[in-house]
Amino acid sequence: MGGVSHLRPTFGLALVLSLASDAAVAQMSANPPEVEQKILELGRSLNPSIIVATGAIYAPLQEQPPYQGLRAHRDLKYGPEERNRLDVFAPEPLPTEARPVLIFVHGVAFVGGDKIRPGSPFYDNIGVWAARHGLIGINITYRLAPQHPWPAAIEDLGAAVRWAIQNVAPYGGDPEKIFLMGHSAGAAHVAGYVAHPDLQPPGGDIAGAILLSGIYDLTTFQMGPGEKAYFGEDPSLYAERSALAGLAETKTPLLVTITDLDLVEMEKQGNQLKQTACEAKHCPRFLLLPKHSHMSEIYSINTKDEQLSNAILGFIKGN
Repeated sequence: MGGVSHLRPTFGLALVLSLASDAAVAQMSANPPEVEQKILELGRSLNPSIIVATGAIYAPLQEQPPYQGLRAHRDLKYGPEERNRLDVFAPEPLPTEARPVLIFVHGVAFVGGDKIRPGSPFYDNIGVWAARHGLIGINITYRLAPQHPWPAAIEDLGAAVRWAIQNVAPYGGDPEKIFLMGHSAGAAHVAGYVAHPDLQPPGGDIAGAILLSGIYDLTTFQMGPGEKAYFGEDPSLYAERSALAGLAETKTPLLVTITDLDLVEMEKQGNQLKQTACEAKHCPRFLLLPKHSHMSEIYSINTKDEQLSNAILGFIKGN
């Protein structure tokens, strides 16, 4: 869950979906009409009640544990901190050939969140979907602001990547095909990891990064309390701590998404990243997800609405 609850809503739907690099146009929404209508009624705003309401729409569409044909290996330690925990989702029996690994990084405004909420299918839905579609899924928890400001989360991502490189093979994963995916604040952390190689551990290269409705340029973003808690109060540091310049120059493949009911600032950030990277001759794959909001995009994974999940799978598998 990303969190920028102070953003003003705007209106209008952009009912198109584009992949800027390889220019593919995908199917329109597979959501039932009543789901689409509920998402439209909730609109662009984001606050705790809207997050709960969006979850209530999608929870009945998700699998519930125990998950047939796969196992979730819970609360494995990837570092020394209390929140350095991860879950690995792998099929049973284990695959005979090593699979790409998808590490998911949750959001919640830089100051909250976890890899799973008790009694909720989120964010198990990411790991379950990965394990059912030829991947090994990993969901991580990381340190939070204000106790752990920038770059603590990036350092935790590095520790998780290092753990996966060293330990994922026995779960069926390929340590040479590790992809990081983050949503909202989690996307900002993944972007920071890619954009600041000096903060990566030795040998911490990844095969690609998936950025879902994130923050990339702090100098143009309308900073709220959560962002300031993590990135700091001093605007003179924002250019250095931004990911935009590094993302525009990176050779790491990127998939960048926004939704047509996204938070206004997230929409601006995604378009700014696309424009800046393309001007640098490093266009990412770019996805505008129709009939979805900031939260519904991530809650829809592992439902019959496969717009986003198919794009993720195609990106990982090079299609």
